[in-house]
Amino acid sequence: MNSPTFVADPAAPEEEIPYSSLEHRQHQLFPKLTAAEIASLRRFARPMSFKAGDFVFETGHVALGLFVLLSGRVRICSRDRAGNRTRIAEHEPGSFMAEMAQLSGRPALVDGVAETDCETLLVEPEKLRALIVADAQLGEHIMRALILRRLGLIERGLGPIIVGDGSDGRVVALQGFLRRNGHPSTVLDARHDEEAVALLGDLTFEAGDFPLVFCPDGSVLRAPDEVRLATCLGLVPSFESACVYDVAIVGAGPAGLAAAVYAATEGLSVAVFDQRAPGGQAGASARIENYLGFPTGISGQALAARAYQQALKFGAHLAIPSRVVDVARKDSRFVISLEDGQTIGARTVVVASGAAYRKPAVASLDRFEGRGIYYWASPIEAKLTRGHDIVLIGGGNSAGQAVVFLANFARSIRVLIRGRSLESSMSKYLIDRIAALPNVSVCTGCTLKALEGDEAGLARVVIDHDGEAETIASRHLFLFVGADPKTDWLAQSGVERDRNGFVSTGFTGDGNRTAYPLETSIPGMFAIGDVRAQSTKRVASAVGDGAAVVSQIHAYLRDAP
Repeated sequence: MNSPTFVADPAAPEEEIPYSSLEHRQHQLFPKLTAAEIASLRRFARPMSFKAGDFVFETGHVALGLFVLLSGRVRICSRDRAGNRTRIAEHEPGSFMAEMAQLSGRPALVDGVAETDCETLLVEPEKLRALIVADAQLGEHIMRALILRRLGLIERGLGPIIVGDGSDGRVVALQGFLRRNGHPSTVLDARHDEEAVALLGDLTFEAGDFPLVFCPDGSVLRAPDEVRLATCLGLVPSFESACVYDVAIVGAGPAGLAAAVYAATEGLSVAVFDQRAPGGQAGASARIENYLGFPTGISGQALAARAYQQALKFGAHLAIPSRVVDVARKDSRFVISLEDGQTIGARTVVVASGAAYRKPAVASLDRFEGRGIYYWASPIEAKLTRGHDIVLIGGGNSAGQAVVFLANFARSIRVLIRGRSLESSMSKYLIDRIAALPNVSVCTGCTLKALEGDEAGLARVVIDHDGEAETIASRHLFLFVGADPKTDWLAQSGVERDRNGFVSTGFTGDGNRTAYPLETSIPGMFAIGDVRAQSTKRVASAVGDGAAVVSQIHAYLRDAP
C-alpha cells in the first residue's frame, strides 16, 4: 500500500492525556474482540496490510472504515498545527480502530499510525452498518465504543480550532454549530490565550478575518460561515445522481429522525436533509423532563444525538448540513434540489422541517443577534451569562426549561410575558420550579419595544410594562416567543397550507386512492411534526408522527403505479 510515512522525531516527547470522565469506561472504549467475534466479522471485511510507519488513517482525510487489528501495533494520536503529537491509545491484536466518523464515511479526527508491520481486516462504512445490524451483540459493543470515543474526542477538544473573541457572535455561532453536530472543537480567545498568540504568530491577518478556523487538514479559514466550515470538515455529503430513494425526509428534528429510524429498520432506502443540525428546536432544549422513559430528564441535544446514531446504524443517509431549496414532482417521483446544486430523486417525500424561531418586530434585532440576543440556551450561551443579569421573553415550556437551566449561571433572570400568568402556556412542574428559584422574577403584561447597544453589543432592553416604558440594563436577551412553520422551500411545490403557513394533511386524493391521514394535497408527500397543521407541539407527538408515517408510506408505495 502506498501510504505516506509518519515522520517523527524519536527524541520528541509524546504527551498522553487520559479520557478524564470516561477513564473508568476503558473496557467499553477499547474492547478486545474474541476469536469468535472476529470470525463473525470476517464475512463483512477484507484483509489489508500496512508497513511500519504507514498511516492506517490520517487526520483530515476520509478513513476507509473500521479496522480490526490481527497482528502488529497501531498508535492513535492527535497532532496540533505545530506538529506536536498527543497519544490517545495504542492498539494491539484483537482491537478495532474507528469512531463515529467511520460509520458515516467522514474525515478522521486523529491519526492511526502503524508502529510495526500490521495485518488488519477492513470493514467499510456500508458493510459496518450491515454488521452492526446483523450481529446484535457484537454490534452493541462496536456502537458503544464508537459513541464513547467520539465523546472522548469532544472532551479533548480535538478537531478544528476557532480563534477569535470568545464573546463574538460569530464565534458563538460556529461553536454552537459544531456542538449541535457532535463535532469536537476548541475555542481560543485571540485577546488573552497564549496558545492563540502562538498559532497566529506566522500569519498575516486583519480584524475582518476573525474568527479564524484552523481545520484538521491544515487549512485556515478566515471568517467562515457554517456552510464553508462544514465543507472544509467534510461534513457535506454528495449523492449519486442516478439514485432514487424510497423516502426523502426534509428536517432532522424528532419527527424526521423518528421517521428515518422506523423507515430504515423496515427496509426502505432513506435520505434525511437538514440545513443545520440534528434535533431541530428540541435539540436546543436544555432539559426535556416530560418525555416518556426519561424520569430524570434528558437534554435535547442528547436525545437528538441518540436518534441520529440510530438512524446511521440502520443505514439512513443523513445529509446534514444540507439545505433543500425546492421539491417538484416529476412523473412518478420527486426531485429534491439542494442549495449546492445537487438534485436527489425520491419516490416519497416527508415534510418534517419544523418551525423557525419567531423574531419580534423591533429595530436593530439583526444587529444584536449573537451579540446579546439568543434563541436557545446551551452551555455555550450559559457560559457567557455567568454572573450577569439577563432578560428572557417567553412563557412556553421551552422558555421554562431555559429559565431553569440558566438560573444556575446568571446572577438574576427577569422573565417577561405578555399575559397575566404562566398557567395557560407552561407545564405546572416548570411553573413550580421557577417559583422556587431565588434569582428569577416573572413580570407580566410586558412587550418588547426597542433595543439599545454600544460597541460591545446589546446594552439595554426597552419594554412596555402595562403601558409604561421601562428600560432594563442587560447584555443578554433570550427570546422564546414561539415559532413559524419553516416551509419557504415548499413555495413552488403547490402543496396546500393553512392560513398560518402550516402544511395541511388528510386529503382523499383523486377518489380512487386510499386517504392517508398524514398525506398532503400532493400524492406521495407527507407532513409530520410541528410543520403539520393541527399537530400537537410536543416532542412525543412529533416522534409519534414519525413512526406513524412509515406505515402510510408503505401503503402508498404498495398501491402507487
